[in-house]
Amino acid sequence: MIRVLVVEDQRTLADALEIAVDTQPDLDCVGAVGTVEDALALAGRQSPDVVLMDIRLPGMNGIEGTRRIMATHPRVRVLILTANTDPRLLTEAVAAGATAFLAKASTLPDILTAIRTPVEGKVLVEETSIAALAPVVLVPDLTGLTPREREILGLMGEGFAATVIAQRLVVSTHTARGHVKSVMRKLDAHTQLEAVIIATRIGLLPTPPTTS
Repeated sequence: MIRVLVVEDQRTLADALEIAVDTQPDLDCVGAVGTVEDALALAGRQSPDVVLMDIRLPGMNGIEGTRRIMATHPRVRVLILTANTDPRLLTEAVAAGATAFLAKASTLPDILTAIRTPVEGKVLVEETSIAALAPVVLVPDLTGLTPREREILGLMGEGFAATVIAQRLVVSTHTARGHVKSVMRKLDAHTQLEAVIIATRIGLLPTPPTTS
């Protein structure tokens, strides 16, 4: 059972998300709150697996909320649900530890799929989010990225976490995690998602097409 915490100040949307989550046999909404402060308190009591986080919230915003939740609950996966595609705002969310992005205009089935994705060993990024994020990421020094690390990067670009990469390459999880960390270090990225964004920006991964 995947335990989900919704952090959304638009009550109608929050209620819809809570109902949608609770109708799924494999999902359990442990609460829907409208502020980061309430989310931090509830996360401490309910230990969610996934936090569905809006960025623009009253008081503390969702970026700082992501940072605070990740600091106290490092195993939680934060999925950003936003109507704002400002690339700098989304880049800050990546640095704070967010592992997925989804537009508020997405359908409920898409949101439910996204909620499931972080706990299945993958990282989800909407194509439009990657396109928005990529132009503002600084280009790092790429010297030393080995062929094996480029192969790892390709799998990271497909959304796979280290555990799945290990299965794909028939290596230990420890070895795969070491390669992922090395790629992140050489790309000057703090998270796997940020590494994918940087790699997209500098042409190591294909840029997803934008939709009109």
